[in-house]
Amino acid sequence: MNDSSWGAPPSAGLRGPGRQGTSPGYGWEVPTSSAGPAHEVGEAAQTRPMPTVPHAGGDSGEAADRDRGAARLSGPLFRDEREPQPGPRQPAGRRPTPSDPAPDPASADGARGAGAGQGKKSAGRNLRAAIGVGIGLGVIILASLFIYKPVFVGVVAVAVVVGLWELTSRLTERKDIRVPLVPLAVGGVAMVVAGYVRGAQGAVVAVALTALAVLVWRMTEPPDNYLRDVTAGVFAAFYVPFLATFVALMLDTDDGPWRVLTFLLLTVVSDTGAYAVGWRFGKHPLAPRISPGKTREGLLGAVAFAMVAGALCMQYLIDDGVWWQGLLLGLAVAVSATLGDLGESMIKRDLGIKDMGKLLPGHGGIMDRLDSLLPTAPVVWLLLVIFVGGG
Repeated sequence: MNDSSWGAPPSAGLRGPGRQGTSPGYGWEVPTSSAGPAHEVGEAAQTRPMPTVPHAGGDSGEAADRDRGAARLSGPLFRDEREPQPGPRQPAGRRPTPSDPAPDPASADGARGAGAGQGKKSAGRNLRAAIGVGIGLGVIILASLFIYKPVFVGVVAVAVVVGLWELTSRLTERKDIRVPLVPLAVGGVAMVVAGYVRGAQGAVVAVALTALAVLVWRMTEPPDNYLRDVTAGVFAAFYVPFLATFVALMLDTDDGPWRVLTFLLLTVVSDTGAYAVGWRFGKHPLAPRISPGKTREGLLGAVAFAMVAGALCMQYLIDDGVWWQGLLLGLAVAVSATLGDLGESMIKRDLGIKDMGKLLPGHGGIMDRLDSLLPTAPVVWLLLVIFVGGG
């Protein structure tokens, strides 16, 4: 998920009160002299010259520099805030008119004008495109899931390869970490197929061989940063294809399609509940340094929505399932999906990017859709095995 999907976008910045000797402005100030009135930018200067009063105890140029430095705003107060941009200033006491340019929403004044208490909250993404892409993906997934299982395994494998490409590309671009993509892609497909055909043992063997292939493949290049690159490669192998293998393990049961459908529904419902409740009622940040858009209210919404959906799915979709088991399953899904969101947000923060890719309009990249699904897959697989058996 995107960072903006849990609540109102964070305030872009704060503009402190103007100090004496400066005129308030939109993100910057013009120093004034006690000997005469200040002039706004673009206004004609006063025709009668004013006497210059030297600064007592130092050079007047240095004093002016100090005044300017003291009057100028510092950077954002918080790590997640953007630097206020200079904007057009208006004379004191003048009310804005329709012909005045709109304030920059990234500035402090624009943020206050578009804040939660003064207007509609922004969704933070193109909802129309996001809904259209989501419906299209849903049709493909459901059709392959219930018509022919191997086709769904192929869909999972394609998603894994694209996700690995996005992740390794961003690592190379932002951190110069050169992860060998070829052995990762081949090994990732092998993990998913082995999990479906040979079960958990086949998946474990595939992930071990993939890690070994990454170590050997990287030996063909100079040894500089070898340890860094192979560590990132092994991490990518576990983060994307290995976690996705648990979807294939769920599918390889008598009621496999319904288990996978339950997994997908609960994750989507959890994300939807977090987005809806956080957007409407979100006020208290959940993890402001990691993902400032997520709120505690959004987390409660995710838990409530997922628990209700879990009870319904276990009662009506899963063989021998009981509604109270669905409550526990929904709670676990809400927690794991939230941790998955925060985990990828942490990675994107470190890389200095907003989205992992641009493949899906309104969503970002494939990895921006898999962030909550990947860590949730083993949780759902394990709890279903405990509740109703391995099938």
